[in-house]
Amino acid sequence: MPPPKSAAADFVDFVNASPTPYHAVATSASLFEAAGFTKIKERDSWASTVKPGGKYYLTRNGSSIVAFAVGAKWRPGNPIGMIGAHTDSPCLRVKPVSKKTSNGFIQVGVETYGGGIWHSWFDRDLSVAGRVLVRDDAGNFVQKLVKVDKPIVRIPTLAIHLHRQSNFDPNKEDEMLPIAGLAAAELNRSGEAEPEAEADGDFLPLKKMTERHHSQFIQVVAEHAGVKVEQVVDFELILYDTQKSCLGGLNDEFIFSPRLDNLNMTYCSVMGLITSAQSTSLESDTSIRLVACFDHEEIGSLSAHGADSNLLPAIIRRLSVIPGGSPSSEGSYEHVEEAVASTAFEQTLSTSFLVSADMAHSVHPNYAGKYETNHRPEMNKGTVLKVNANQRYATNSPGIVLLQEVARRAGVPLQLFVVKNDSPCGGTIGPMLSAKMGVRTIDLGNPQLSMHSIRETGGSHDVEHAIRLFESFLGTYGELESKILVD
Repeated sequence: MPPPKSAAADFVDFVNASPTPYHAVATSASLFEAAGFTKIKERDSWASTVKPGGKYYLTRNGSSIVAFAVGAKWRPGNPIGMIGAHTDSPCLRVKPVSKKTSNGFIQVGVETYGGGIWHSWFDRDLSVAGRVLVRDDAGNFVQKLVKVDKPIVRIPTLAIHLHRQSNFDPNKEDEMLPIAGLAAAELNRSGEAEPEAEADGDFLPLKKMTERHHSQFIQVVAEHAGVKVEQVVDFELILYDTQKSCLGGLNDEFIFSPRLDNLNMTYCSVMGLITSAQSTSLESDTSIRLVACFDHEEIGSLSAHGADSNLLPAIIRRLSVIPGGSPSSEGSYEHVEEAVASTAFEQTLSTSFLVSADMAHSVHPNYAGKYETNHRPEMNKGTVLKVNANQRYATNSPGIVLLQEVARRAGVPLQLFVVKNDSPCGGTIGPMLSAKMGVRTIDLGNPQLSMHSIRETGGSHDVEHAIRLFESFLGTYGELESKILVD
């Protein structure tokens, strides 16, 4: 059967608009805005802003986003149903000094990020996207998102005549340098204005951007940021494949796409929260429904905006003492009884639940022997619950029971996955956050092929499966929490 067009097609649009974590957060924020969520900031007091019955979102570093909807019958110390995902994917990032020239070619220095299948980046039509820090006319430093929509760089393979070996394991420093043009063309360019020289006496702690990067490269970036070259102070740019995500297969049952890991779970989490607030009223909800999408999972999450930061615990601490009431309540944080406030955070953590949403492995028809015989997830057969006795995943029986009931109510299938004893097992933010906060946690994700390739494959139907699963979890956890009698 063809997949539900709206869910799969909308996800494809989401991926195509989100070549970097910064774009994924901006695209998610626009979805929340359209659904009536109010933007707040960590640096501000929430005393007169965040109230029962309200919907809110915030960002950190422009690459992580947290959104939540507060039940109208919330009380301090009540449970929070949470979904955690991540916005980053393995990629190549432009180095701080990227200017390179070799044998007549203009090249761009790049750094590997995460554990990518790097040979898949060769012979692809690549471009750059990310954020640019610019100095505006008032002297402020402003972030602008940039996405260059045309291919401007490429990493060519060596001809087979010059490389007869059957293996292909390129040296990541020397053999993965993208080419961006010909040096002769750069030297012969005419009729284009050069960037203005720095004023006499100006001290520059670092070399000018036009000395650190090829001048034409900077001009392309500045043009897409809508500023002059001299306004560009710094940037964080990521290479991405310009081939768009799309539906494929004989019946559109597949999604052929970059960044399925983990924008698939990011999108499903965002839409799960939005649809839960629409389908299950907040009026009778005693809990908070929350989604957190972090940066830097692919490199261990140890950053100020990764899952191993204070981001989620700090937000939960602030939410745990929200005064109970209705949207029109005049209560404020100051009116929460001291005795209640002193233990509300710990009470909330002990009754809350985290769904760690990160993509899972589908069985590969050509390598079936790589999978445990009783645990071979299939695409479009439902979201996969990931289990590991060595706690690479945080899944346990109470969590499985909870998600099974959530899935039953949503009418969506689930699958189970365990890695073979003689195979390594990947990791997620689940065990990390579970240990940090003492929150009950389960690890799950939609099945996919070619994880960490520049071009991955997922199931079209599973987008709808995950959205409905997350919608059901967030909408019913306040009710189900009291029925999980395990302390």
